[in-house]
This record gives sequence, structure tokens and C-alpha cells, in this order.
Amino acid sequence: MAKELEAVLKECAPVLIAYSGGVDSAYLAYAAQQTIPGQALAVLADSPSLPRSAKQAALDFAARHGIECQVIATTEMANPDYRKNASDRCFFCKDDLFTRMDEELARRPGFRTLAYGVNADDQLDFRPGHRAAGNHGVRAPLLEAGLGKRAIRERARAAGLEVWDRPAAACLASRVAYGIEVTPEVLARIEQGEEALYALGFRQVRVRYHADIVRLEIAREELPRALSLEMADRLTATFKQLGFRYVTLDLQGFRSGAMNEALVMPDAPRKLT
Repeated sequence: MAKELEAVLKECAPVLIAYSGGVDSAYLAYAAQQTIPGQALAVLADSPSLPRSAKQAALDFAARHGIECQVIATTEMANPDYRKNASDRCFFCKDDLFTRMDEELARRPGFRTLAYGVNADDQLDFRPGHRAAGNHGVRAPLLEAGLGKRAIRERARAAGLEVWDRPAAACLASRVAYGIEVTPEVLARIEQGEEALYALGFRQVRVRYHADIVRLEIAREELPRALSLEMADRLTATFKQLGFRYVTLDLQGFRSGAMNEALVMPDAPRKLT
């Protein structure tokens, strides 16, 4: 474990950690449990935007590694600014999460810091949620220690953590094209679609929701299977049963943050704001 991360965690202790079960937050929660045992609590936000399988996997990981974990219900779906799904949707989601965590912090005497799993590479993408973290004074131990995604995966593998090679994940709402309202029904269709892709043997996928059109992103190394006529028929049948009129396969393959490609982005990388 990087000495820089240990130092940051000791400075944060006692700390509540926003936890999703992805490699970043899982490694952060594990590192905290190892570095400051008894002084860290992983907080898992539960809402319609969290796949049920992801919730169970996060709980299983925490139990397997002795990480204290608490599930809290978040209420971003009640916020019309979140549901209308403009490009700053993530701000309202994270603002609700950190508000709930602030409330939990107040109920736990001795705990004084909130933290989350943003890493050094996340500075290069458009992430309005970082602004919400800044508003709430949330610490970013992985970023402060200078750890990017590759370094985090390497450290997780060295620690024997089963999440070290887990595919990148994000909330289900990130699959909905900007401007289309986010509803529990829409999120449920996306979740069912991704579970169907996993059942077909695909490992890294996104079901991108464009109203009547579904755009399937599948990792490039898995695309040859998806491009067969037999698989095309299976995909078409599966997603038409879910109510989509048109079923499309994105030939660029899977990529994180693909919905942001529709935004007007500056040439220079964005910094955390």
C-alpha cells in the first residue's frame, strides 16, 4: 500500500467512505480497513440507479474483507433537476449522497471526515459530481495520493482483492441520453438489458438508452461474437422484448463516459471543479 495513501487515510480518520463496490471505492475501503481499523465506515448508497447485482457484490466484498458497511437510501429520484437529465445530472446525485452522508456523520460521534473514491485519472473526464464533493468538503484519498486507475488495479491485485480486474462501472442513469427523463422504469429496462448481455457471456457492456433506440456497447475484444448473424438475432429479440423499437450495436465498442461525447467539450482536459 502506498505510504502516501496511508498518510492521507490517517489524516482523515475517523472517516465515512462513499462506497459502490467498484475497484476504486472497494480498494479505498479495504485500504482504510487495513490502515485505520475501526475508524472507517463504508457507506453504500441504494437507489433505482444501483443494479441489484452490483449492490449484492458490494455487500459480499465488504463482508469477505471485514469492512464495516452501511446501506443508506438516497433520494435523487425525487429531485426534478436530477430526473430531467441535463449534463449536470451527476451533481444532483452526488449532492444528495453527500447530504445523506453528512446526516450520517452527525449521528456518529467522533467521525469527522467524508471521503470518496475519485482517482487521479478522473480529472480528465467531465464529472459534475466532483463539484458536489467540493461543496461538501469531501476528501479524495486516492487522488491526494496521486493514484490513477492502473496503479489502483495493481495494488488491488497485489492485495489479492477479487475486484482488481472488475470492469469499469457507473450508475444506471449514466446510460440515459441527456435530455431524456430518468425514471425508475427506464433504469429497470437498462438493468434488465445489461443482465441479459451478461447472461449471454459478455463481460464489459453498456446499454445506452435513446428512447426507442438502444445502443449496445460491448468491449472491442468481445465484438466478434456480437457481430455474428446468430448473435444479432438474439440481441434483437432480447431488446425488442424489453420494448425497444430499434436495436443497434456501437462499432466503436465499450468506452466509459460515451454519453459525454454529445457534449461540447474543450480540447484541454478538464480539471476537478
